[in-house]
Amino acid sequence: MPTPTGLGRPETHFAHTPMGAIGYQAFGEGDLDIVFITHWLTNVDAYWDEPSAARYLDRLASMGRVILIDKLGSGVSDMPEGLRIPPVEDTMDDIRTVMSEIGSTQAALIGDTEGGMLAMALAATYPEQFPTLILINSYARLRRDVDYSIGAPSNVVDSLAEQWKAQHGTTGESLLLTAPSVAGDPRFRMWFTRFQRLAQNQQIAAQAVNWIANTDVRGVLSSIHARTMVIHRRDARYHRLAYGEYLAEHIDGAVLRVLEGSDTLPFHAGDFDPVLDQVEEFLTGDRGSATSNRQLSTVMFTDVVGSTAMAAEVGDQRWLDLRNTHDRTVRENVARYRGDLVALTGDGCLATFSGPQRAILCAISIRDELARIGIEMRSGIHTGEIELVGDDVAGIAVHIASRVMGIAENGGILVSRTVKDLVVGSRLEFESCGSHDLKGVPGEWDLYEVKSGRVVSVGA
Repeated sequence: MPTPTGLGRPETHFAHTPMGAIGYQAFGEGDLDIVFITHWLTNVDAYWDEPSAARYLDRLASMGRVILIDKLGSGVSDMPEGLRIPPVEDTMDDIRTVMSEIGSTQAALIGDTEGGMLAMALAATYPEQFPTLILINSYARLRRDVDYSIGAPSNVVDSLAEQWKAQHGTTGESLLLTAPSVAGDPRFRMWFTRFQRLAQNQQIAAQAVNWIANTDVRGVLSSIHARTMVIHRRDARYHRLAYGEYLAEHIDGAVLRVLEGSDTLPFHAGDFDPVLDQVEEFLTGDRGSATSNRQLSTVMFTDVVGSTAMAAEVGDQRWLDLRNTHDRTVRENVARYRGDLVALTGDGCLATFSGPQRAILCAISIRDELARIGIEMRSGIHTGEIELVGDDVAGIAVHIASRVMGIAENGGILVSRTVKDLVVGSRLEFESCGSHDLKGVPGEWDLYEVKSGRVVSVGA
C-alpha cells in the first residue's frame, strides 16, 4: 500500500525483472498516479535523509500517488549486467514493470533533467498509458551537432564529463554548476557528496556520464502527443534554457514556463515551490485520455537476398521448405524479442518493436539462424512515428525503414542514426555508412551498419 502524505519514509519494495531487481517506492494518495523520473543519481531511501528532498516529495505526493524508482545501477536497485548503464528501452521496461506491480495503468510523467529523455521516450511509445508529460530543466540532446547549434561543444561536454567523474562522491563541486544557491552550504554539500556515494559507485557513475553525454532523443519529439508542459530555469548554467525552448518548439502543443533561478540538480535545491506550483496547476487541469492511433515504434524490414534466383536454383519444393523455415524463424524471433509481426512478405517480414535494441537483436538472430541453411538476409531498422491501421501499420517511419533495408547488402543490418542514438549503453557497435538519399524521403540520412558477427560493406 502507498504511504499517505506526511507520514514519514515510504516503504521500499522491489520489482524483479530479467535484468535485475528494481527498488521503488509508491506514496501519496488520490486518483492520479505520477511517475517521477529524475537523473541517474538516485537512492529512494537516502532522499528522505535530506529535509528539502522530503518536503519536495511530500508536496508532490499531495497531488497524487508518486511512483519513484532507482534505475538499474542506482541506489538500492541491482547492478546492471557488465556494469553498463542500460539503454533507454530497458529502463522504460523497468518503469512499466513497477507500474504493473502496483496496479497502475495510467500515469502522468514528470521527467526532471536527464530523466526527461526517458519520460519523452515513454510518452511517445505508450501514449495511452502516459497522456500527460511534464519536463523540468530537461533536454533531448546535450552535445552540439550540425543541426543542433544549441548543444554544448564536444570538447566542453567531454571536459565536464571528466570533471564530474573526478568529483563524484568526494567534493560536490558539481553543485557550483547545477545548484549554485546551495553550493556554499556545508551541510547540504556534505549530504550531497554522501548521497552521490549511496546513489552510484565510481564505475557506474562514469557509465552514467557517458549515457548522458551521448543519448539523443530528438527523433522521438514529433511522436509525442501527450499534453505537455516544459518548465525551465532562466539562468540555468548546465541545463540551459535553450534546451527547454527547443523541446517546447518541437513537441506539438507543448507549453513553456520559464522560471527565475539557476538551480537544476538536485531537483529539490533552492526555492522549488514555483516549479511545483506550475506542476500542480497543470496536473489538476483537464487531463483527458489519449486516443491517438499514432505512437513511437521501431520498424524492422527484412528481406532474403536474391530470393528469385534462389527459388529458380533450388526448385519449387525446396524453396517452399526454405520459406516455411524462414517464416517459422521470423515468428519465433519476433516473439522472443517482444515485437509485433505485422506481415510476412514471402521473402521477408515487417515487424515493429517498442525499443530499437530489441529490433536489432532480433534482426541479428534471424540473420544468423537462416545463414546456417544458406539463406542470406538483409535488414533495415528505423525508429519513428507509426500509425496503427487495424492490423497494419503506416506512416513515414515504415517508409524510411523500407528504404534503409533497400540500401543494405548481403547479410547487412542497417539502422538510421535515430536508432543508433537511442541504444547508448548497449553492447552494440556500429560502423558509419555515410549519408544517403532515401527515395521519397526529404534530406540526407546518416546510416550505420550493426557490427555484430559479420560486417558487410554497404552500397551507395
